Amino acid sequence: MFRKMRRFKQQISDEECIELLKNEKRGVLSVIGENGYPYGIPLNHFYDGKDGKLYFHGAKEGHKLDAIKACNKVCYTVFDKGYRKEGEWALNVKSVVVFGEIALVSDAEKAKEICTELCRKFTDDEEYLEYEIKNSLPRVQCLELTPQHITGKLVNES
Repeated sequence: MFRKMRRFKQQISDEECIELLKNEKRGVLSVIGENGYPYGIPLNHFYDGKDGKLYFHGAKEGHKLDAIKACNKVCYTVFDKGYRKEGEWALNVKSVVVFGEIALVSDAEKAKEICTELCRKFTDDEEYLEYEIKNSLPRVQCLELTPQHITGKLVNES
């Protein structure tokens, strides 16, 4: 159902893909938007190694949610900051593309868990975390992406 990577020599292992998803904080979620136009939105994510799913949070209404309600098939792309080999100008960048189906999270405890994990990717300030959970959680819609296909590659930008 999914294409094989055309430039397979650049492909990274499944383990490297998971590490990138765990360690990077942001990516771009692409949905099929209004009138068939693609819509890509930068988002923070949390990869749960226990269930292999990606989690997000956002507003309870808007373009993204309207698109997801119309079609739950999405693509999420994450890439790292890259590195340069000594003496070279070109960056070496790892990226991961996740195809899957996304769903709204309706369970309040699961939403709290997701928001807590997302917050902890950015800070260990427990006071801030408690404040955000208390004041913002009621206005948050969490999303759960179940991967159907994950690929990653390392590209030298020269």
